[in-house]
Amino acid sequence: MAKKAQSTLPNMLVSLTAIALVAAAALAALNGMTKDPIAKAQEAKVKAAISAVMPAFDRLEDRDINGALCHLGYDAEGNFVGAAVEAGNDKGFGGHLQLMVGFDKEGQVSGYRILETHETPGLGAKADQWFQKGGKGDVIGTTPASNALSVKKDGGTVDAISGSTITSRAFLDVVNDAAKVFSSITL
Repeated sequence: MAKKAQSTLPNMLVSLTAIALVAAAALAALNGMTKDPIAKAQEAKVKAAISAVMPAFDRLEDRDINGALCHLGYDAEGNFVGAAVEAGNDKGFGGHLQLMVGFDKEGQVSGYRILETHETPGLGAKADQWFQKGGKGDVIGTTPASNALSVKKDGGTVDAISGSTITSRAFLDVVNDAAKVFSSITL
């Protein structure tokens, strides 16, 4: 029968160090295995969002404009048809809110998709539908660059999500920021 190690401070430190090293190695291996699939899934999500929010396009050109990633769409003849702007802020009730906001060539909001949110389910998480065409806070077809969007409570024209004014303000701020980026595009 093997002799039991004594419970001394050096023995405990050696044991805990060994356990920590094994756990760290396992986590590093798991991270290495999941890194590429997660990146591919995120890339697919972004591509799907671009297609969903922009007018029909044949070719995309990515540009960094004022620190924001913009996806400019062109038709088969090379005419500009619109853009999708990735924008976000940390003003949401649950923290960071990241959107893909689409604009037609005149600067009207053609659609949006939420890329990242931490809002409360049943309240702030309603933003994925609330501001869509036909929704209570419909922003589709508006031109935020010429008339910034804000909630009615702040003197604006957009209905806030019931019980989620903070989220609504954060959402509209992101759309307004995206519109500013869109308006600075030079072709």
